[in-house]
Amino acid sequence: MIKIEHLRKQYDNAIPLKDVSVEINDGDVIAVIGPSGTGKSTLLRCINLLEKPTDGHIWIDGEEITARRCNLEKIRQKMGMVFQSFNLFGHLTVIENIMLSPMDLLGKSKQEAYDTGMRLLRTVGLAEKALNYPDELSGGQKQRIAIARTLAMDPDIILLDEPTSALDPTMVGEVQAVIRDLAKTGKTLMIVTHEMSFARAISNRVFFMDEGGIYEDGTPEQIFEHPRREKTRRFVRKLKVLELNIASKDYDFLGMASQIEGYCSRNQIPKKLASRILLAFEETVGQILVPALEQPRVQAVVEYAGETENAEWTIRCNGPRRDPTAADDALSLAVVRGIAEAIEYSWDEGEELPNRLRLKIRHT
Repeated sequence: MIKIEHLRKQYDNAIPLKDVSVEINDGDVIAVIGPSGTGKSTLLRCINLLEKPTDGHIWIDGEEITARRCNLEKIRQKMGMVFQSFNLFGHLTVIENIMLSPMDLLGKSKQEAYDTGMRLLRTVGLAEKALNYPDELSGGQKQRIAIARTLAMDPDIILLDEPTSALDPTMVGEVQAVIRDLAKTGKTLMIVTHEMSFARAISNRVFFMDEGGIYEDGTPEQIFEHPRREKTRRFVRKLKVLELNIASKDYDFLGMASQIEGYCSRNQIPKKLASRILLAFEETVGQILVPALEQPRVQAVVEYAGETENAEWTIRCNGPRRDPTAADDALSLAVVRGIAEAIEYSWDEGEELPNRLRLKIRHT
């Protein structure tokens, strides 16, 4: 089991990990996902101490590896690391790359290391490449060799840092197939990946990383189908988001309209849908909500999913319970109903902006 308490990693110009505390059980297959720069690779590199944590503690099978007197060489024999850049020795043949560490670190005989290496090459489907050199292989073949080399040390824990990100798309499948088989062996795996379908299929647990830590931890079904937190939902559904905030009746309407137009242009939103997105803001915020509030505080968030061309406004405001769908402005309401396929109002008791209006915009 891996236990992490209050892990922090700080560089001169960034803090990728602010406070990570989590327990990883034996046999867990964990997909680590999240936006770039949120500490996914740093977390893996801290676990095997390729990066020294700034603060915090890590235990492997009850032994604190962040303690000064810890025998790191012995601990690292329990962990294998697969990098996106393969890291094979170019002057050694494929089988020599695989035999090297078991002979040097585990004291295995040449014959034993060879037999193990050939068995693993057959496992990854590359036994015929045993005497080739790395520069004679494709990227997918190199990564499969890197996985076989890691397995030759028979680690209990395998860390894979974006193992397919450096590959041509045609080669991704062959490496994923090997990792799928590896996930069935009972070893503990942590895989940093941007391939969401792969993450969902291979894991029993998903870490979504953001805000300097594990923002949400759950099963694949929970994370991908029923995420509890807003940033997780936006990420897994590939939503493009624009947030606008109003704190005065004299807000810059033209400036905000320009922001919406720029957002639609950047995300290549179809013209008709882009027009409806802007019109929904004009009518609900500009005509219905702000004029009715003495001291308006309005938050308007639009989300767009390119794959489905779905666009949705979530508009929150202060004040007493005020259902915009029951407003006196019949003309504006008629316009909104004409461009929205769904309109939902709710009152969120206890929130700073308790009035919430959700508009799902028609795209056909």
